[in-house]
Amino acid sequence: MNPPVVHVTGARPNFPKAAPIIAGLEDLGVDQLLVHTGQHYDDRMSDVFFRQLGLPAPDVNLGVGSGSHARQTGAIMAGLEDCFNETEPAAVIVYGDVNSTVAASLVASKMHIPLVHVEAGLRSFDMSMPEEVNRLVTDRLSDLLLVTSPDAIAHLAHEGVPADRIHFVGNPMIDTLLRLLPDVPTRPSVGFDLPDLFVAATLHRPGNVDNLESLLRVRDAMHRTADLAPVVIPVHPRGRAVMEENAFFDHPEIYPVDPLAYLDFVSLMRASACVVTDSGGVQEETTVLGVPCLTLRPNTERPITITHGTNVLTTPERLADDVCEALAPHEGTGDSPIPPLWDGQAGARAAALIARISRE
Repeated sequence: MNPPVVHVTGARPNFPKAAPIIAGLEDLGVDQLLVHTGQHYDDRMSDVFFRQLGLPAPDVNLGVGSGSHARQTGAIMAGLEDCFNETEPAAVIVYGDVNSTVAASLVASKMHIPLVHVEAGLRSFDMSMPEEVNRLVTDRLSDLLLVTSPDAIAHLAHEGVPADRIHFVGNPMIDTLLRLLPDVPTRPSVGFDLPDLFVAATLHRPGNVDNLESLLRVRDAMHRTADLAPVVIPVHPRGRAVMEENAFFDHPEIYPVDPLAYLDFVSLMRASACVVTDSGGVQEETTVLGVPCLTLRPNTERPITITHGTNVLTTPERLADDVCEALAPHEGTGDSPIPPLWDGQAGARAAALIARISRE
């Protein structure tokens, strides 16, 4: 076996991004190793994704579990250092902006292993977001920066990244969405019969659920939303306890459900009248699905989902009005433009570039 390209994944958003690149490298005959850090360790948050996305079983599972940012990142770094010493990677590929991403970037950089960042250059310009810190550090250390949208190229150029390191490949997560759309059920399996008209919601960002004052504002906004239409909300494990303690689900038309497998979650979004979210990936998926998306954040690192999609930034105070607008009948204005290179071929383009750097 030649020195492998090592993929480091750890959290639910990483898996649909990695799947098409792993497939593309396999087509090119590149030896690969898949590491799962265990940052998300619940079956509904990780293992079921591997099965539904057609990903191979991880070659290495570090099993780090939950913890504070520092403890989790430190545990991942220690495990990856041992892994990289043993496997001597030709290159390390990291995805997105989670703690596993920045941990792998630090270890690979200090071990002088070529580092590839998939989904580079996204910026919210909000340093209160842990993800923004992870993005900045990872991009600064990366040797090959693969971007999903033109605005990311501009951000990296402004930060002084050499142009020959930046490559616009498109969005591999959309590759996965387009490939699996024929398998998405008409109605998701959530344990009960869904109404014909409902709002789907996902909320997990620290800015919305960790600060009590913010959580109460979001709770009241979601209760006003549920006065308009039933709300179905898959609940992220990290936020469930505090949400329950503060009566977040104490409205007869709010329906909390366990995290959904990939196909059921796409089905939930596609069947909904609109989606309320603070997730970056959901902004992208709803853009392609053509479903109105209301992002409950003051900013987004994915502005292309606003200019070329269905996404609108909102606040707790405006949310009910924005949901009312989304639910109202509208004259057809044609499909929203799909962002450039969100065409199902990003994985192949990325794989060709990674294969080249891994053989240098």
